[in-house]
Amino acid sequence: MPSPSKNAAHYGLAWLALILATLAGLAWWWQIGRPVDLPDAPSARIACVSYAPFRKPGETPYDIHFMMTPQRIDEDLRALSQRFDCVRTYSQGNGLAAVPSIAARYHMQVLMGIWLGGVPKQNEKEVEQAIATANANPKAIRGIIAGNEVLLRGDLSPRQLTAYIQRVRAAVPKEIPVTYADVWENWLRYPQMASVVDYITIHILPYWEDHPVAAIDAVHHVEDVYAHMQHVFPGKQLMIGETGWPSAGRLRRSAEPSLVDEALYLREFLRYAAGVNMAYNVIEAFDQPWKRAQEGTVGGYWGIFDSDAKPKFPMIGPVTEVARWWLGWLSGVACAFAFAVAGTWQRRWRGIRGWTALLLAGFAAGTSAAWQVRQMLFACDGWWQWLLSAACLAGALAIAIALARRIAAHLADHHDHSEPAQWWRFGALFALVLYDILLAFDGRYMDFPMGLFLLPCIAYGVFGLLTHERSMPSAEQRFMACVGPLLAIVPIVDEAGMSKVTWLWLGLNLAIAVPIWVAWRWHAARLQSQQA
Repeated sequence: MPSPSKNAAHYGLAWLALILATLAGLAWWWQIGRPVDLPDAPSARIACVSYAPFRKPGETPYDIHFMMTPQRIDEDLRALSQRFDCVRTYSQGNGLAAVPSIAARYHMQVLMGIWLGGVPKQNEKEVEQAIATANANPKAIRGIIAGNEVLLRGDLSPRQLTAYIQRVRAAVPKEIPVTYADVWENWLRYPQMASVVDYITIHILPYWEDHPVAAIDAVHHVEDVYAHMQHVFPGKQLMIGETGWPSAGRLRRSAEPSLVDEALYLREFLRYAAGVNMAYNVIEAFDQPWKRAQEGTVGGYWGIFDSDAKPKFPMIGPVTEVARWWLGWLSGVACAFAFAVAGTWQRRWRGIRGWTALLLAGFAAGTSAAWQVRQMLFACDGWWQWLLSAACLAGALAIAIALARRIAAHLADHHDHSEPAQWWRFGALFALVLYDILLAFDGRYMDFPMGLFLLPCIAYGVFGLLTHERSMPSAEQRFMACVGPLLAIVPIVDEAGMSKVTWLWLGLNLAIAVPIWVAWRWHAARLQSQQA
């Protein structure tokens, strides 16, 4: 059996873990609620912005039968004309062919997109509609973008793409320039495309680079890329067709999606663009909920305006990540009260230490649950996602409450000899390892649900410091306790060790796994001594 001094050390570590978890919850919510001073933009007016009107639930360009009404487009462009001189579209379908004629009412111009893909029949329809629209509205069209990242997706070969571009060039007025848009690296892979277009349109998205760039360094990266492209294609006009920063989603190395970082990037980019008098287009006008299914949470949050058409941040002055940050603390207080109430049921211990442990555990759990709810608000799309996420969070809170009661009993010097909740731990481990597998093998667009797994992992970690299991953990739990941390190393390697979230994810895997390793080793040694 463990010595008294060892027990004392473990009790001290348990108290330290509870206190640190509580302080972390306090500090995190306080920190994201502080106004952050940022450099002001030179103007609130922006040259051009990507426009897609699919900002309400159920609206998606993948539904070829869905038609956006001219009234909605008119409403959007009337509002956008107050801030933008131009909008960029990506296709002719879903009613978007009406954009140039409506934009002309508000003295706006259009970078008109033609969506080209791997379906020839659909390509023909797009090209024919675009030619007709351009000929009907020549003064409203600043340029035609024939194809968006077609070569990146591999939908067409350079030869096939060239044929479409030349066809459009021959059929529209000469004063309307025709271009093709792709990530800047693809123009280096296919330099022959430069001779086909009237000017080169490049996409520079520091967050999505193969080596992501932090927001604070992102504009310097844009400067370097732009200068390099000018050197590679001398005498050819360049335009940045897409650049921007997401306000929510998955951390990629040091590139963090956040409202503050989106404001920082956009303000600094506008200062740079004004200084060099460059042509540019920002992505995008409105948050696009439909993109979450395609690119994960981050895909839905590139807008300057949210999906309700409200500005997400000002262009001058400080920016606050979460205005109602105090709701995180309020959630902590509510959960602390709930944990204390739960602690009164069949209580067999006395003393202030037990109540203190319950209150600390409850507050930490509440701030963590609020973190997860905030992530659900960004990520969930549809009732079934809400239902599943809510059920998982309720289960995690139930585990945390059950273990907090036992932790409180131990810290109050009442030695509770009951076994840990084996089936609950099995369920938590199974869910964690399942998510580990997804993140390891297909995690590019997946969020880390930290707030959800903090609850059972930290609870079992603290509980493991205070108890010694009377029976050997099951073979399944031992297997998962070994596999989980190994899988959790994969995202760390993928992110070159630069993402703080991946390290925290590994820590959660270890928190729930280490007590199983200790019990496994202790029982194996005990069995070996009995056999000897």
